Amino acid sequence: MRSVISQWPAVLAGALVGAVGLAGAASAQTPVKMVLNWKYQGPQALFFIAEDKGYFKAEGLDVTIDQGEGSAASVTKVATGAYDAGFGDVNALITLAARSPDEAPVAVFMMYNTPPFTIAVKADGPIRTPADLEGRTIGGPANDGALKLFPAFAQVAGIDAGKVTVTNMQANLREQMLQRGQVDGVFGYVNTIAFSAKSAGMDPDKDFRFINYGDYGMDLYSNAVVVSKPFLDRNGDAVKGLVRAINRAAKDMIADPAGSVAAVMKREPLLNEKVEIERTVATLRMEMNHPEIAAIGLGDVDDERLKRAIDMVVEANGLENTPDPSAVFTDAYLPPLSERPTSVIKQ
Repeated sequence: MRSVISQWPAVLAGALVGAVGLAGAASAQTPVKMVLNWKYQGPQALFFIAEDKGYFKAEGLDVTIDQGEGSAASVTKVATGAYDAGFGDVNALITLAARSPDEAPVAVFMMYNTPPFTIAVKADGPIRTPADLEGRTIGGPANDGALKLFPAFAQVAGIDAGKVTVTNMQANLREQMLQRGQVDGVFGYVNTIAFSAKSAGMDPDKDFRFINYGDYGMDLYSNAVVVSKPFLDRNGDAVKGLVRAINRAAKDMIADPAGSVAAVMKREPLLNEKVEIERTVATLRMEMNHPEIAAIGLGDVDDERLKRAIDMVVEANGLENTPDPSAVFTDAYLPPLSERPTSVIKQ
């Protein structure tokens, strides 16, 4: 009996060491606060898939995901330190990098590689071309990416932005105000407007006409995963893990767009699942499907195309400084091309 009792201190010490080890393992999870571009919708499934399937956890990350208030606002929230990472508009990032280079976050994974920016007008109305916007009132949420880029669009399209009245509105009123004629047009992303209209019982194909920025030479990138500079400096390996996890989840969403929406419905059960599936498929086809990904893969950018986009945003907004592309986007945290999608449409 004495020999067993004499072993207790060693046993207890071993148990304490084990407990400390477990606590250390738990605390080793790097916390990451992330803000999305908007309210929960189908295309955001990839972020929730990464959470639900344990991809973040496998990379040693404890990721908290919050809803956003606009793609441009997400960039600002990361820049101010309210969040470590976000899903936001790279063009807003370009503007911030020109004005406040030390504060601007950096894009680490380009998700929306085709410009989604648009002005929606009534299909039976008099506005058919950008020139018809002069003398009209166009509305949108204050932090909407298309609204922020309107001066650049006006310059490219050859119209006088000063002759267009821009007004702000709540995002959930956008399509209804257009349909009722309270504004002449609304800013937004094509899919956001189209599927929000569908959810409200409208038929965007019949009710609306879209003046798409990309049709007039604005070959811009759009939403990317952005990370604050302080977080990058302190947690480079964690950022690589974050990007790996998001890339894995993106591949899952590409493989099964309809099934992926379940991750969103779990968090927002009042959404129309059918509409969110359609929205997700449309996002893959229209916003993530630039031909360049066949060569460079989803997540990366074409350096020359990004440089042209930066020049366009700087010139149109009268910015004094032109950010270097490396200050806007870095591929240093991307998985190898062999691990990233080179097509987002199932054949």
